Formats: sequence, C-alpha cells, structure tokens
Amino acid sequence: MSAAQPGRLIILSAPSGAGKTTLAHRVIEELAERGCRARFSVSYTTRSPRPGEESGRDYHFVSDDQFQRMIEDDHMLEHARVFDRCYGTGLAATRQALDAGEILFLDIDWQGARQIKARLPERSIGVFVLPPSRQALQQRLEGRGQDSAEIIAGRMREAQAEMSHYAEFDHVLVNDDLEVAVAQLLAICLGQPVTGCAASDHETLIQELLAP
Repeated sequence: MSAAQPGRLIILSAPSGAGKTTLAHRVIEELAERGCRARFSVSYTTRSPRPGEESGRDYHFVSDDQFQRMIEDDHMLEHARVFDRCYGTGLAATRQALDAGEILFLDIDWQGARQIKARLPERSIGVFVLPPSRQALQQRLEGRGQDSAEIIAGRMREAQAEMSHYAEFDHVLVNDDLEVAVAQLLAICLGQPVTGCAASDHETLIQELLAP
C-alpha cells in the first residue's frame, strides 16, 4: 500500500488462547512479502516493563499522570483500565500510519474495538477470532503450563464474556486450521472477497462456546 492508498486498521479481538497473536504475525509476514507495510500498533500503558520489554517496541510506558493528560487532551484513540493498569492507543500516530498506507494490527478487547469503530469507522475493520471448540480453548490454556486449574477456570469464564460480543465485529474467524485462518485474515486485510467469516457461518459453534 502507498500513501495514495490509505491503510487499514485491523482490530483483532479474541479470548486468551484463541491464537490471535500467532495468526497476526503470520499475516504480517505474508503482507510484507506482498510489499505491504504491516505491523502491530504500539500501545501506551501505565504498567511497569517486564523483563526483556523495551519502551517504544513493546509498549510506550508512561506514568498514570501522563496517561490521564493524554485522555484529557484527546490524544487517545481508545483506552481502558485492566487490572488497575491503563492501556490505550495513540490517536495521532495511528492516523499518521494509516495516511502513510500502513496496515496496523490492534490486539484489544471489545471495549477498545467499540471506541475505535465509533471514531474511525471508515478506516477500521473488526475481526473476532474464535477457537474451534470450548475443549480446544481449554487445552490451549492448559498447554501453556503456566496457570493453576483455578486460574484456567477463571480464564474460561472471561473467555465466554469476551466471546459474547462477537456480533459487534465485521468478521468472525475460527482459528482451527492455521493455514486457512491465515488466508482468510490476509484476504480481509487486502480488501479481497472472503468466505466463511460471517457470524452466520458459525452459529452452531457460537452456541456451544456461549452455552452455560
């Protein structure tokens, strides 16, 4: 894409364990091979850097006061408080990247997606990524080997709450076969026709994932 062809903002939302990060990295690589400038947007956060994280690459690390001033000065495209820490997307940098023809990926929840669609409806595309089944989602969370059974149960409840907002997105993509999912998301990013990415295509799965 060039400056003459405005870029796209790809909003990716999914429950933890659905594999959206792996999916996005694969698509970014595919886009680069096609000569497109594509990358993850770098968010602002008030949390402290974790080992190995670098400001400006992983996040823009700012103080609570700085974050609040950005909100008050209307410098945030979207923002949210998660577990007593703030996260947000810079408005000016996003618009600059889109005007330069970049494809920006945003890994955010439905709340942030809703804010972005309200502010940049013509420039953003919402994609919700679903796991192929509830069992597969639990297996992926357990496969990380990082959390207790109690924490995994909590993440499954959070996943259901997150997935209940699928209808607010332009596309619903099931990450079962990674190669198929990559091809579908790539087509969405390039503005090409895509099949199998409507909520109506996955009614039975959605009912299973959201069942009590």
